[in-house]
Amino acid sequence: MSGKPKLVTCGLPYTNGLCHIGHLRTYVPADCYVRYLRRAGEDVLFVCGSDNHGTPIVVSAEGAGTTPRAFSEKYHTHFKETFEKMGVIFDHFGMTDDPTNHARTQSIVKRLIDRGYVYAEVINQSYCTTCKRSLPDRYVEGTCPHCGKHARGDECDQGCGRHLEPGEILEPTCTVCQTKAETRQQEHYFFKLSTFKEYLLDYLKDLNGTINAKNYAIGWIENELHDWCITRTMDWGVRFPGNEDLVVYVWVDAPIGYISFTEEWANAHGDDWRRFWCGDGEVTHFIGSDIIYHHCIFWPALLHAAGYGTPDAVVASGMLKVEDQKFSKSRGYVVWANEDYLDVNLPADYLRYYLLSYTSHTKELNFSWKAYQERVNNELVNTLGNFMYRSIYFAEEKLGGIPATPPKEEIFDEIRRTRDLVDPAFRAFEFKSGVDAIMGLATFGNNYIQKNAPWKLLKTDKAAAEGVIADCLQIVKALALFLEPVMPEKASLCWKMLGYETPLASHHLDEADTPLEGVTLRKAAPLFEKIDDEQYAVLEATFTRRVDEAKKKQERHEVKKEMLTIDEFGKMELCVGRVLEAEAIKGSKKLLRITVDIGSEKRQVVSGIAPYYKPEELEGTLVVMVTNLEPATIFGVESRGMILAAGDEAALLIPNREVEPGTRIR
Repeated sequence: MSGKPKLVTCGLPYTNGLCHIGHLRTYVPADCYVRYLRRAGEDVLFVCGSDNHGTPIVVSAEGAGTTPRAFSEKYHTHFKETFEKMGVIFDHFGMTDDPTNHARTQSIVKRLIDRGYVYAEVINQSYCTTCKRSLPDRYVEGTCPHCGKHARGDECDQGCGRHLEPGEILEPTCTVCQTKAETRQQEHYFFKLSTFKEYLLDYLKDLNGTINAKNYAIGWIENELHDWCITRTMDWGVRFPGNEDLVVYVWVDAPIGYISFTEEWANAHGDDWRRFWCGDGEVTHFIGSDIIYHHCIFWPALLHAAGYGTPDAVVASGMLKVEDQKFSKSRGYVVWANEDYLDVNLPADYLRYYLLSYTSHTKELNFSWKAYQERVNNELVNTLGNFMYRSIYFAEEKLGGIPATPPKEEIFDEIRRTRDLVDPAFRAFEFKSGVDAIMGLATFGNNYIQKNAPWKLLKTDKAAAEGVIADCLQIVKALALFLEPVMPEKASLCWKMLGYETPLASHHLDEADTPLEGVTLRKAAPLFEKIDDEQYAVLEATFTRRVDEAKKKQERHEVKKEMLTIDEFGKMELCVGRVLEAEAIKGSKKLLRITVDIGSEKRQVVSGIAPYYKPEELEGTLVVMVTNLEPATIFGVESRGMILAAGDEAALLIPNREVEPGTRIR
C-alpha cells in the first residue's frame, strides 16, 4: 500500500452508439483493478462519464431529428445501465456537457491563455456551400497531406494514422452532402504543444502502466510534435473563452471531464477533488490503444501547463478480434453487450472472466463463442464451480456444518502462495496472470478433495473426513475473496453460502488465511451452469447471420457503386502519356512529382508510388493517365491528373506496344 489516495478512470464512452465487447475490454479490467485495490485496503475513487461533444454526435442527432443533448442523454443512460449490469460500478458517472465540465474546461483554458501557452492564428478551414457551414473534423473527408490516402478530417484513418489539424486535409468534401468544399480563412487557437517535447520525454520515463502506451507515445514525440489546434467552428460544445463563435475541441474538454467528475463526486460527498489532481493522489487511466496519443501526449502536456498534477499510469488494452477477424461493426464482426449477451440472459461474470483471463491485457484478444463455451464449461463449471459446490454441500449435508478441526498449515501456505502471485499481477495490470493463479488454487482444491475422497473416509474415519473438508472450506473462502474482483456476483453468492451476513466487498484479502468460523453454512447450490451445444448453436447462428447480412449489404453497395452508364464513363478522359522526369517530394516518403508528356502539353502530377519506383526508373515510361480531373494541391505541390496503377504495390498500367503520347483510351 502506498497510503496515497488513488483515482482510477476509464476512457469516456462516446454517446454516439451502443456498448459492445470492445468497450468492455477496457472497463471490466479497470473495475477488476479497483475492486482488488479495495479488497487490499486501498483508498480508491473510480470515476467515468460520457463524452458528449464533437461532430459525430451533431451529425447523428440531426439524422435522428433531435438535439445533441437529448441524443447524448439517451446513450449516456444506455452506457451507465449496461456497465452496472456488467458489474462495472463507478463512484460517479457524469456527462461532459454538464455545467461542471463547461466551467472546469473554461477555467483551465483561461489559465493556459494567461500563462502564454495559447495563441491565435488564421488558418484555412473547409466550408460547405450547400450546408452553409464550416466543416470541422468528421464533417469533412479528403486526401491525407502526408501519405496521399483517403482520410477523415481529424485523422488519416486509412493510411499513416496521423492526427490532422483543421485545414490540413486536401481535396476536402462534405461528409453530409458530398459537396466539394471551399477553403475559407478563419481565426483559431493553438496550444503550444511543440514546446513540451523535452518535458514529455522526461515525464514518460517515469510513467507507470502498460509498456505499449509508453512506447507508442515516445515514438510519436521523437518523430514530431506540432502545436495543437484546440478550437472548432461549431455550436455544440464548450464555448472558447473570449470567442463565442468557437467551441473548445472535444479532445480538450473530454479528458478534463476526469477532473470535473472527480469534482462532482467530491461536492456530493463533502470531499476535496484537489487531493487527487493537485495533491499527492495517484491517477491511473484505463484506455483503449486507439487513444494513447491523446492520453500520453496532449493530456499530460495540457495538465502540466495549467499547473495540475499529471497521470501516474496509463493502462492501454490490446486490440480486439471477433471470431479470428478484426473487430468491425460494419462487417458484422461485433458482439453487442446487450443484444447479443445480457439480453439473452448470459451471466455478466462469464464474460468478465473471459475478458480477464483470455490473454495479457496488452495483447490481442480474440472472442469466439466456441472458446467462450469451452472456458465456461471446463474452467468455471468443471473446476471452480465443482470444487466450491462439492465442498460446501458435503460439509452442510454430510457433516452438519463447518468442522471444528482447524485447516492444515499446508493449506494456509498454499493460500498465501496464491496471494503472493495474485497481488503483484493485478497491481501490474497483468490480469490473466492473476486469474491464472486463482484458478491454480481452485485446481489444487479440486485435486485435493478428489485425492483424499472424504466421502470414502466418512465411512471409516469421520475425523479425517472432517479434516479434509475443513481444508477445502478454507480454500473456498480464499477463492471467494480472490475472485470478487473478477466475478463479483458469483463470488458473493459463494460468500453467502459460506454463511457470511456482511457483504463480501466489505472484507479484506487478509481474511483469506484466517479460519472459517463464527458462521453457519447455508444450503449449497451450483454456482455455474454449462453452456450447452444447443445454446452455443443459437449464439453462433446469430453472429453468422449478422456477418452474412453485412456482406450482402456491402455487395449491394459495391454493385450499385460500380454501375455506370456509357455516358458517365465517357466523361472520363484517359490517355497515354510519357514520363519525362520524376523526383521525390521533400518531406514525403510516398509521393513523387512527375512530369508527363500527354501530346498537347506537359502535365505535372503527384503520385503516391515512391515506395515502389525509383524516379530514374520511371523516366521514358509510357503510362495511362486521367487528364480531366480538377487540379489538386498535394503536400504543397499542384497535381493536374492521375496516373493509373493497380494493386497494393502500385503496378503501373502501360500499353503493350509503343503508342504516341496523347493517344486517347477508348
